Amino acid sequence: MAALTNMTLKAALDGLSTKAFSAEELARAHVSAIAAANPHLNAFVLETPDKAIEMARASDERRAKGEAGPLEGASIGVKDLFCTEGVQSTAGSKILNGFKPPYESTVTANLWRDGAVMLGKLNMDEFAMGSSNETSAFGPVSNPWKAAGSNQALTPGGSSGGSASAVAADLCLAATASDTGGSIRQPAAFTGTVGIKPTYGRCSRYGMIAFASSLDQAGPIAKTVEDAAILLTSMSGHDAKDSTSLDIETPDFASFVGKSIKGLRIGIPDEYRLDGMPSEISKLWDEGIEWLKAAGCEIKRVSLPHTKYALPAYYIIAPAEASSNLARYDGMRYGLRVDGGSLIDTYEKTRAEGFGAEVKRRVLIGAYVLSAGYYDAYYLKAQRVRRRIAEDFDKAFEEVDALLTPTAPSAAFALGDRVSDPIAMYLNDVFTVTTNLAGLPGLSLPAGLSGEGLPLGLQLIGRALDEGTLFSIAGVMEDAAQFRAKPTRWW
Repeated sequence: MAALTNMTLKAALDGLSTKAFSAEELARAHVSAIAAANPHLNAFVLETPDKAIEMARASDERRAKGEAGPLEGASIGVKDLFCTEGVQSTAGSKILNGFKPPYESTVTANLWRDGAVMLGKLNMDEFAMGSSNETSAFGPVSNPWKAAGSNQALTPGGSSGGSASAVAADLCLAATASDTGGSIRQPAAFTGTVGIKPTYGRCSRYGMIAFASSLDQAGPIAKTVEDAAILLTSMSGHDAKDSTSLDIETPDFASFVGKSIKGLRIGIPDEYRLDGMPSEISKLWDEGIEWLKAAGCEIKRVSLPHTKYALPAYYIIAPAEASSNLARYDGMRYGLRVDGGSLIDTYEKTRAEGFGAEVKRRVLIGAYVLSAGYYDAYYLKAQRVRRRIAEDFDKAFEEVDALLTPTAPSAAFALGDRVSDPIAMYLNDVFTVTTNLAGLPGLSLPAGLSGEGLPLGLQLIGRALDEGTLFSIAGVMEDAAQFRAKPTRWW
């Protein structure tokens, strides 16, 4: 059964197609793997083995009738940010404990339509607020990777740490995730997996528990570039229930993998070469440039002058939107309720007990920057900076077809290392937040190992709605990198 869980999504789909094994056998293998590993990794907050077997049997019946969908029988995990009908969905927060949505998110509905099988709900930073998956009400997730010669628990990144850890540990073939400022790409880099945040509006946000509505976007974390392309194709599509959903045709993203990239122009932004950047990150970036040159790409230096303002702008805009979105959690309709002596007292006690420290911090920041007297000074100014950042990208893409940067400024760090220093934690997003502010697609792929034997990722940024080019470039880089390392099983 171990061989079934070790497969890529593409290999599993091929095996199901040739009837080398059944969807039920595949699901049972993953259920067993989760049962053995999850007490150590804490990647799943809710395991749904009975539902998985039921869905797998139904999948086998459809295949027997010749009605197989594109993902027929594939065992996947779902980030707990996506509402799943009748299955607890908490966004990693105590305030939503016990909430079982009476509806399905559009992204997961698309996956079930195409035949995927749900193994359970994956751990995450509370309301997706965090870069290390340590703010979850269900406790931190452990990275399946360990530094050489150390037994110290490492972060898998955040907020999609559960998704990244589960995929890296072969607990699911692939997983849904979400990205507000880097929460798909940074965990992918930390765990040796592939993650893509598509163009804003490519995937519906209906049924995704909101953090910052103008920044949140769903995407996949998978074992290979091709796997990520397969899953994104099913996740995408126009949705009338989401006013920000783009009414455009979804390409077959997997068809772009393997295409020649000869003649493409790749931009290297000057502003991403930060002072104090670890030499191994710079070296890997330079190595990535050489891979692209060897593939026939033209390398050009470009400037994104407003990059240095991206983090401050993001940490004004995102908390402002969060403070508005999270106002709905008051203990009146669903989730946690702590009764008080009055209506206001009930609100206060429910939120005090239901929200964690990081969520409270961001809600307070958001309320402050939206308050009278500060709205113009902070929020409006941050939105103007956001426009300038988008214009920087527009100008760069007049000269190049994609950008290459590091994904994160370091390899995975130890759990507990940066919890007491919010600024150090926020700096993890330094290379990723710009794409969210501009609404552009960004993809992270594993490209090498640190001196401690931990995964390091490189990021590709593309034009809006040009995920296909990113998949083509990433496929070539994946072949060049030959990243085959896997975490040593200690669980």
